[in-house]
Amino acid sequence: MELTPIPGLLVVRLTVHADGRGWFKENWQRARMVEAGLPDFGPVQHNVAFNTAAGTTRGIHAEPWDKLVSVATGRVFAAWVDLRAGESFGATHTAELDPGTAVFVPRGVANSYQTLEDGTAYSYLVNAHWSADAEYANLNLADETVNIPWPLPLVEISEKDRDHPRLADVVPVPPRRTVILGADGQLGRALREVLPDALALTRTDLDLADPSTYDRVRWDDVDTIINAAAYTAVDAAETPEGRREAWAVNVTAVAALARIAIQHRLTLVTISSDYVFDGTEAEHTVDEPVSPLGVYGQTKAAGEAVTSTVPQHYVVRTSWVVGDGANFVATMQRLARDGVRPQVVDDQLGRLTTARELADGIAGLLSSGAPYGIHHITGGGEPRSWADIAREVFVAEGRSADDVIGVSTESYGADKQLAPRPRHSTLAPRTP
Repeated sequence: MELTPIPGLLVVRLTVHADGRGWFKENWQRARMVEAGLPDFGPVQHNVAFNTAAGTTRGIHAEPWDKLVSVATGRVFAAWVDLRAGESFGATHTAELDPGTAVFVPRGVANSYQTLEDGTAYSYLVNAHWSADAEYANLNLADETVNIPWPLPLVEISEKDRDHPRLADVVPVPPRRTVILGADGQLGRALREVLPDALALTRTDLDLADPSTYDRVRWDDVDTIINAAAYTAVDAAETPEGRREAWAVNVTAVAALARIAIQHRLTLVTISSDYVFDGTEAEHTVDEPVSPLGVYGQTKAAGEAVTSTVPQHYVVRTSWVVGDGANFVATMQRLARDGVRPQVVDDQLGRLTTARELADGIAGLLSSGAPYGIHHITGGGEPRSWADIAREVFVAEGRSADDVIGVSTESYGADKQLAPRPRHSTLAPRTP
């Protein structure tokens, strides 16, 4: 595999097996080519263009899909121009292609060729089906500002290719976007700050419980889905109505997102919880088998399993999230200011995680190319109880730590209908 001046445009040298009968080649060999460094781009359509005479010239077209181009017979002079938004916009690369050479062309890079022999068959694999409403970025074949050194005169070209705009008038192809679902929640708002270029969708824009709203997004223009929407009413999930809603949002909707991600080759990020564990271990590793105690934990564990069917996925487990809006810390601040001496559980241990810490961690996974799979992202420090955290809040508000009364889980829930909770919620980070 050879790199080019255009990011993502890759040249592949193919092995051609020839004898007296002719020749044979593996034009696309998934295992070997992916191992060599080509993207696993999932081709779905194979096209062949036969060109009668030398000098036939086609292009310069940037389609909204990736492709692998080569020739079956003959030779071509091929040229590519980067029409993607960014620093490489306008970069060019040329090469002569014969049956022993293929080139991977990423979405947004304009592709063109001129045949050098009569009877040339040009072949290309693409990872999206042709669509009449697909949006192209096209460039004039004769644009002198691009200065492609065509070997033969530009005679056999179509009228459309003659009329395309020059580079200065081309609208750059925008990059695929990250979609944030649940953008009005605590994590969603933090993600919007960390990823300002993402498409932020609230429940009004896309309701996970309503599949009819899913087609409001043009998924072919998306790169990553971060699902920050969830049913999080842990205690209400134990009721018949809450159970149905929890499974609908945390499992059925995630399954729908997984199907979309697989179909469009997207990365799916699912947010999970310490509630997938029963809390018997003092610290939970990423490979500990899940053992949820209540309905909420069961739905999050099921959502993890569904997400794992997506080749490009991250399951991000976290614990005790606080952010902009109603949360434990805000409640303790209010109680401290109101002069209340609250009873707070002191035998559940874990780490508090701010929504911004979690959002930063998710963005870091995506930007670093971290291994797909399960990751734990939480706040740092030694594990503490809810009572310990409450005492810190009280002291910060000018109250005494002794004003927080520590009680056991059993005592706190004696007169309440509470879901079971893990005693140990500390999540160990993933190690390489």
